[in-house]
Amino acid sequence: MSNLLDIATQAPRVSASPAARWGLLFVVAMSALGFGTGCASDYVARTASARSAYQSSDYPRALRELEGEQKEAPERDQLLLLLDKGMVLHAAGQWEESTKALGQADELVSQLDITSVSEEAGVLLSNERRRAYRGEDFEKLMISVLQALNYTELGRDEDALVEVRRVNERIEKMIIEEKKPYEQLAIARYLGGVLYEDQHEWDSAFIDYMKAYELEPRLGGLAEPLLRLAKKTGRDDAYATLSQKFADVAHDPLGPGDGQLVVVVEAGLSPQKERASRDYGDSGDLIEVPVYRDRGGTPPVRVSVDSKSERAVTVTSLARVAQVHLNDRIGRMLAKQLAGAVAKAGVAAGVGALTKSKELGLLAFLVLNAGNQADLRSWLSLPAEFQVARFRLPPGKHTVQVDAPGRPTTHQVEVKPGRVEVLVVRSY
Repeated sequence: MSNLLDIATQAPRVSASPAARWGLLFVVAMSALGFGTGCASDYVARTASARSAYQSSDYPRALRELEGEQKEAPERDQLLLLLDKGMVLHAAGQWEESTKALGQADELVSQLDITSVSEEAGVLLSNERRRAYRGEDFEKLMISVLQALNYTELGRDEDALVEVRRVNERIEKMIIEEKKPYEQLAIARYLGGVLYEDQHEWDSAFIDYMKAYELEPRLGGLAEPLLRLAKKTGRDDAYATLSQKFADVAHDPLGPGDGQLVVVVEAGLSPQKERASRDYGDSGDLIEVPVYRDRGGTPPVRVSVDSKSERAVTVTSLARVAQVHLNDRIGRMLAKQLAGAVAKAGVAAGVGALTKSKELGLLAFLVLNAGNQADLRSWLSLPAEFQVARFRLPPGKHTVQVDAPGRPTTHQVEVKPGRVEVLVVRSY
């Protein structure tokens, strides 16, 4: 930052009274502390207890702590609170309540997308944590993915399909219009295939299953409906190719009384942001930016129904998606951080000129820049992966065992003839 420090020390060196110096230093320090980054202003630290309860499946305590935090939290953290609340309710199986919280979050995202000029100016002189959290691009998409799963569990397939289409339309806009290096989310496409198949819209189901396969070729046994529907809809060329690719996947036509069960396992913990420093161009300046770090590997999950057992297949890794989305905006983030450093240097130079003190100008810059920290907020209650297992079952009630290391869970489902039942399970 030597070139920026030069700006801050250009004021003429003229003596000022000690009282004036210390008084101004106090004002500058207090201003910087107003933009502070201690625990009191750190959402991640303040909600650590709620996350601990959530990860222990103590959803009532997690909700109580989040609701208590919501009463005291600054406006800039309100989106995160709604996102976390929606995810906790989702994991607890409170589907209707989750749709309401996530719906509020979706509305707030739209409002926050309108940039505040005054807020931008404040961020330049403080740090990114002073900004209202707007959500990473993939987090905004995850709102609709979770809403689709909520509606599916509520039996509202049409509403679920609306959310699936929203995911695909939003990401296509990001890719085509905004030129972002993203890809569509395979879990949204696969879920679309499941929903269309349940409604017996065979062509639409095949198209979405095929898109999911193109995004995630390692579907394994999850390719069964893709093969079956390719044959059913007369797509001979596609069927020939897929049959070679998945030669060991049985795909006999469904019997008149057969039902299906698709188990969606939201597994592991989403990656967490940490601090890192990056060089900005040839200036030699080090700018602090966030990077994602995994929070441990995602354990393999095995799902058993009656006498059948399948290892769940990873359809989408949010750990990978998060990194791609964050890397895309690092360049813009660096430019903004550098602009902030220049603005702080300008303020410090003004302090030096006003007080006729080179030392105070330098001190003002150092105090202002001390609060320059990367924004480490993120939607930490999201899973690391969406894993899927599917079964062909006779109609009736079935017991489903989801075996994740250290925390197996048991669920009851009812399968209907000719229908595709979906079970959503949170696993840590």
